[in-house]
Amino acid sequence: QILAGGNQEALAVSKACGLQFIRAECFVFSHVADEGLMDGCAGSLLRYRRTIGAEDVLVFVDIKKKHSAHAITSDVDIVATAEAAKFFLANGVVITGSATGQEADHNQLHDVASNVDIPVLIGSGVTKENVHKFVDANGLIVGSHFKTDGKWTGKVEYDRVRSFTDLVKQLRGE
Repeated sequence: QILAGGNQEALAVSKACGLQFIRAECFVFSHVADEGLMDGCAGSLLRYRRTIGAEDVLVFVDIKKKHSAHAITSDVDIVATAEAAKFFLANGVVITGSATGQEADHNQLHDVASNVDIPVLIGSGVTKENVHKFVDANGLIVGSHFKTDGKWTGKVEYDRVRSFTDLVKQLRGE
């Protein structure tokens, strides 16, 4: 992910580096973030992906994105947002808490996964203490928990990563 709606830039980097996926923001429905009004970009992003020959790069999209206000779409619940993302050909959706490191709502995971048949990932706030709530997600995007004192500004600590992945394997019966 490249910040501030840099979805096309993320695709270009992924294509150039042979990466498998990007995490895109504001794919469907507009929201307000500190950068201003962010408009949905599904059509333009997927056309760009085709133009640069990056159809093999998966696009996982934040729905009800963290660090954003969703008042303009408050009548559209998270399931409807996920359904729209699927309709507009997202390869998967990402559910987050309200900010970096903030836990996502595990009920939203259940609701979305029960209603759309694309991968559902959790994109913020997963820790050793709460991963049991999210182990059924198709993927976990973990950052802050792996860093010193669980702070996103810290350095990644090998022992934190190892103990977390060992726990996830245990919970999944691997």
